[in-house]
Amino acid sequence: MNATAARLTALGRAELTLLSRNRNNLFVAVLMPVLMIGLLRTSLAGMDDGNLPMGIAEATAVGGTGMVLVLVVYMNLVATYVARREELVLKRLRTGEARDTEILAGGALPAAVIALVQCALLTALGPAALGATAPHRPDLLFLGVLGAIVMLAALAAVTTVITRTVESAGLTTLPFFLISAWGSGLMMPVDSLPDPIATVCSMLPLSGVMEFVRAGWLGVGAPGAAGGTELLGAGITTVAWIVLSVFAVQKWFRWEPRR
Repeated sequence: MNATAARLTALGRAELTLLSRNRNNLFVAVLMPVLMIGLLRTSLAGMDDGNLPMGIAEATAVGGTGMVLVLVVYMNLVATYVARREELVLKRLRTGEARDTEILAGGALPAAVIALVQCALLTALGPAALGATAPHRPDLLFLGVLGAIVMLAALAAVTTVITRTVESAGLTTLPFFLISAWGSGLMMPVDSLPDPIATVCSMLPLSGVMEFVRAGWLGVGAPGAAGGTELLGAGITTVAWIVLSVFAVQKWFRWEPRR
């Protein structure tokens, strides 16, 4: 166990050093979420009150949490994994003592830590900066964020299968970003969608964890948040997507460039 922790720490430290030297990835991981939260608040301000039962401030806090997770974990990690693959870093690491899961987890550590720190800052400063109430259930909020990090890291590894270069990562990650933004409640509340569409959207990868995020901010059963039964379904959906994503990584993830 100590050896595994040491390897993960070493891999995470090396990846953090590389991230700090890449201005583009650093911008996406640190500054882009802040800009997107501002854009989100502006777009929500133009919606009717009837479509925002939770209020503009709370909707911004919920959607902002999702934005942080997608941008910092998913989009940043796709570019990171592709870059390390094309540079043959992943191939060289597999010749050492680190197991495959340790290599991928170590590479994801900086993104996971940055996402956790930004979500913690949003939770601590959001009430004052946005005028929102403090989270009613921080435990559910934490579960949602943690589940999202695991799932998005796995989905990022899966997305590298169709991403040949770092430059193309912006295109291959865009569909998931847009689908999650509009279908999982990041840019607009799911309650504002017609019932048949909302039912389909509830099965999207990020929808389950966003139910936990909403319940964490608003409280279980509050206007705009899921009740106990809905949270159970959201948890099952999240676990199912994590299992499917991990299976896909094991089956299709490529450790070296196509030649």
